[in-house]
Amino acid sequence: METFKIEGDYIELIGLLKATGIAQTGGHAKFIVEEEMVIRNGEVELRKRAKLVPGDVIEVEDITIKLT
Repeated sequence: METFKIEGDYIELIGLLKATGIAQTGGHAKFIVEEEMVIRNGEVELRKRAKLVPGDVIEVEDITIKLT
């Protein structure tokens, strides 16, 4: 499991996907979300701009990220 430190109160889901290198572009990040590939705290997350906060756990395929 990787960790990612949020600067500020939250980070939007597509921003996290780009910042961690899971998605190469914003369009790629949107595609990943639309294809139901993102699990947030055990549930599929379909909101591209969902506000992720410290404590959230994001899973994309075999990558798991805990936000701090």
